[in-house]
Amino acid sequence: QSIDYELEGGSIETDGVGSLLTTTHCLLDSNRNTGWPQAEVERLLLDSLGLQRVLWISEGALIGDDTDSHIDNLVRFCSADTIAYITCSRREDVHYEPLQRMAEQVKALRQADGTPYQLHAIDLPEAQFDEAGKRLPGSYVNFLILNGSVLVPVFGCLQDAQALNTLQQCFPDKKVVPVPGSNLIRQFGGPHCATMQLPAGVFV
Repeated sequence: QSIDYELEGGSIETDGVGSLLTTTHCLLDSNRNTGWPQAEVERLLLDSLGLQRVLWISEGALIGDDTDSHIDNLVRFCSADTIAYITCSRREDVHYEPLQRMAEQVKALRQADGTPYQLHAIDLPEAQFDEAGKRLPGSYVNFLILNGSVLVPVFGCLQDAQALNTLQQCFPDKKVVPVPGSNLIRQFGGPHCATMQLPAGVFV
């Protein structure tokens, strides 16, 4: 079925049991879909993807992100009841206040039955810059979930170890594997951005 709506894979995140996470900045941005009210976008997602509900995040953005805040750089489902999200512990960083506001929204999210999610905050890596001095959108939550492992971008800084340890708690039945993230963020992405996931039984 063809649907006249522009949607990138990194702009939506599902838990596999009917809930979808996304950002208002991306899905309602006029760069993509001019004139779509939020209620109509939500109905389109529910009907087209077989969902029960859409969870909207309206705060949080990364400097250098050219996607209008794809959710896969900000907040991710690790399982149906577990969420990992980025935060910033450094008050001098421009991301500190926006990500504090985003954290409050994440903490207010509930599972479909009203139960709070298990939440895991992951600190941003130290600021990453390109050769021209422009800040790049480094994020540990742009990980890629595979059958038996999780590929996590790392940036050669102090926050790497904490991020890997936290994500190993989020995925106790998988092996968390660090992969170099610096080259991918020079193209404004990470492992999740650079790949397409195909369900079992799908042929290319």
